[in-house]
Amino acid sequence: MTRHFLRDDDLAPGELIEVLDLAAELKADRFSAKPLAGPQTVAVFFDKTSTRTRISFATGIADLGGSPLIIDSGASQLGHKESIADTAHVLERQVAAIVWRTYAQSGLEEMADNSSVPVVNALSDDFHPCQLLADLLTIREHRGNDSAGGLAGLTLSYFGDGANNMAHSYALAGANAGMHVRIAAPEGYHPDAGILADAEDLAARTGGSVSVTTDPASAASGADALVTDTWVSMGQDSAGRAGGESPFAPYQVNAARLAESADAIVLHCLPAYRGSEITADVLDGPNSVIWDEAENRLHAQKGLLAWLLAKR
Repeated sequence: MTRHFLRDDDLAPGELIEVLDLAAELKADRFSAKPLAGPQTVAVFFDKTSTRTRISFATGIADLGGSPLIIDSGASQLGHKESIADTAHVLERQVAAIVWRTYAQSGLEEMADNSSVPVVNALSDDFHPCQLLADLLTIREHRGNDSAGGLAGLTLSYFGDGANNMAHSYALAGANAGMHVRIAAPEGYHPDAGILADAEDLAARTGGSVSVTTDPASAASGADALVTDTWVSMGQDSAGRAGGESPFAPYQVNAARLAESADAIVLHCLPAYRGSEITADVLDGPNSVIWDEAENRLHAQKGLLAWLLAKR
């Protein structure tokens, strides 16, 4: 059966470790695997602007021996002149996989329901699972322990908008890895209740935990990794969500927040707004692993594509 990757818990805990292990192998020997040799084509759709996702997928597909076909919003019939299902039926006859950066999660689900080739969520309004593969790979590289996957028992604390796609993916992916996930966010910006329940169920099986708090200091206390994201997610109305009046100002990742942790590493999926969600001294400081995290988008997505193609 074709496997798709639409949200972080589409991989079972053991499968998540398989993907991370494969990503690490491909990072150590970048051109060692060519599952797309032919070259086979991967269709990569962008309904939203992108830098890291575009570059890492295009480069990674080429590294795997394939040919990336990049289609920007407005350059295809997808979703307006042609139904998602009809597009899926056409693509499955011609390409090895479909990658889509879009808005509604339901569109990705419809594409996957009608595709016999793997469909990958390259970001939606609800989740950013490829980013989390890169984040987990980065945390394992810098703070990995002796657990089976190298991540179980570590504490990851997220600060800012708890209702956005990054917070949702941190809850699910961290729980999947057996980590303790803390989400610090103001009232009114907490995760979707259904997604949070899914993450809590997953954590109960892996030995992890998921908690939500309005107290950023308690979230930072003893944490192994501090993570944040822009206060205005892509496609959102920015009114009242940025600048000095932002409700997220108390959740800024700065030197004081870092001092509350256990000398944590610091991650940010980028682009970053220095002085808003994170201060420049922390972003550029010795605890930052943000550039490793950005590089690992390439390796993590290569591991994912190679794993999905092997399952067909």
